[in-house]
Formats: sequence, C-alpha cells, structure tokens
Amino acid sequence: MMAIRLHEFGGTEVLRYEEAPIPELKTGEVLIRVHAIGVNPPDWYLRDGHKMLPAEWRPQVPFPIILGSDVSGIVVAVAEDVKNFSVGDEVFGMVRFPSVGESAAYAQYVAAPATDLALKPAGIDHAHAAAAAMAGLTAWQFLIALGHNHPNPLQAEMHQPLPLKDKTVLINGAAGGVGHFAVQLAKWKGANVIAVASTSHESFLRELGASAFIDYTKTPPEDVAHDIDIVLDTLGGSNTGRFLRTLKRGGALFPVFLGFSDQKEADKLGITVSMTQVRSSGLQLEELGKLLDTGTIKVAIDSTFALADAKSAHERAAHGHIQGKIVLIVE
Repeated sequence: MMAIRLHEFGGTEVLRYEEAPIPELKTGEVLIRVHAIGVNPPDWYLRDGHKMLPAEWRPQVPFPIILGSDVSGIVVAVAEDVKNFSVGDEVFGMVRFPSVGESAAYAQYVAAPATDLALKPAGIDHAHAAAAAMAGLTAWQFLIALGHNHPNPLQAEMHQPLPLKDKTVLINGAAGGVGHFAVQLAKWKGANVIAVASTSHESFLRELGASAFIDYTKTPPEDVAHDIDIVLDTLGGSNTGRFLRTLKRGGALFPVFLGFSDQKEADKLGITVSMTQVRSSGLQLEELGKLLDTGTIKVAIDSTFALADAKSAHERAAHGHIQGKIVLIVE
C-alpha cells in the first residue's frame, strides 16, 4: 500500500509518500480501506518531534512511522472475535489515540480496534466523516461527556463537563476544527454561545449557532466579555489565563492545550480550570454520528489534498486561519 511515513523528525519535507506493508489484523481489529483522513494538530506535533513539549515529555518513536489518527473508509476484513462490524461496512473513527505513532492513518489501509470505530453516518461522505473524529470527540469530551475513567495525564482530577443549558459559553478559536464543533454542541445543549475568531469567520459561526461574535483582530475578547459561565479555549497555551477575568465566580476555564500557569489567580477568583486528553471512543462517535446524520451538527471542510500531497496539507495548516478541517483524500 501507499502511505505517508517519517524516517526522521522535521518540517514538511520529511513527509514521504512511499510503499509500506499493509497492516496485519490483531484480535479485536478490523482492516479498513481508507477513503479519507482528517488532519489534526497532533500530526504535525509528531512530525516535528513534539518540540513544544519539555524534553522529558517527548515520546520515543521507532522510525519509520505513519502519521495520523482520523479515518473514514470501508471494512475489508475483520478479526474472528469482532461481531459488531462486517466486511463492506462504511466506518469512521479516531484510531488508538492518544498513542504515539501507532494509529498509522496516513495510508491506504489501517488496522483499527473495533472499539474505536462507528458506522459512518449515511448522510455525509467519507471526507466529512474523517474530518469529524478527533475534533468532534475533543469538543464532546470537554463539553458533553468525558466517557472514560482513564487517569488524566494533565491534572490530578478527572475532567468534568458542566451543564450547558441557559449558560453563557465563550469559545476561543471558534472557527477551527474543535471550535466549530464546540459552537454547535453548546448550542444544541441550550447554551448562549459567544464565538471568538477573525473577521472572515463571523457569518460562518453565526450560521452554526453563535449568538454573539468577537473579532479578536479588532478587540481583545478579555476586554469585552464578562460574566461568562464557561470558556473553552481551543488554542490554550500560555495566554489562556487572560480569560479568567471574563468568567463569573464559580465559572470554568477549559484550555484544550497546555500552558495555563495562573492557578493562584483562578483560586482567588473562584474559577475552576480543567483540561483533559481526548481519547478514542466508538460509542461517542456513534452518538456524534446521529447528530451528523440528521444535520443537527455539520462538519466544515477548509480544504482537501491528495494523500500524496500531505506536505501541502501541513503547509496549509501552518498558514493558520482554518475554517473547519483539512482532509486528505485517498485514491
């Protein structure tokens, strides 16, 4: 089969489109002929060797490795113990996440644990299904239900989503992959949603359900947003603490990425700060799939590229200002 493999860490030049062995099925797995692959931040984090992490946190990776985790395709083989999928089923999923380098999704074939998969919604194509997996699950596990009892590698406590009905929820980075799902899920649960993004995304986000919009290129959101119940900061990082002053006492800040360092200030203000690591879940994708199938939740695709042109997909991601998701199409 053809795949995108790394033989070393680096920039987009290290993405090699080359022959690789078709994976062998193990117990509990299905083999998928991949039709589309969702591109996600962990893909380029792994590509460049997780430089954003402290050296002691960087995982050891045996080369060559195949990038990616999100796929949609057709089942071509099933292990003997798998009873819930059959050859010919159209499926989608986030494979083996958060393992590092084991998902191997940038390829024509992927062997995936059946528990990581759900039937592809009939109402959307493979490209939109592949785009939904990690971004949709991240928004779901932060805002709707965690869905597992694995220890939280990012904090001592388990993350606990909060009730959203009649709450005011601010979503920073609202036009991106996680953000545009979060806008829709919060609205679905009855929240009043404030979306933060750049100028060109306003109409897109209002169509998805945002009742208010803050253009961060004109106004810092922390200067104009007040009495917020929940902030989901899909960008996270060292600047996420600026949202503490937008929250009411008893509110919550959910940064998606590492970097928060203002715990003393949060405690003083009576604000909960909580993170979690998204995990594969076929059961949650099944629930998300129902919403996708009915059109309650929509997937936006920013751009598509052939698998062989993964380099251009990563370059598009680096350019930023993405509306929805980037997807690789597999011939």
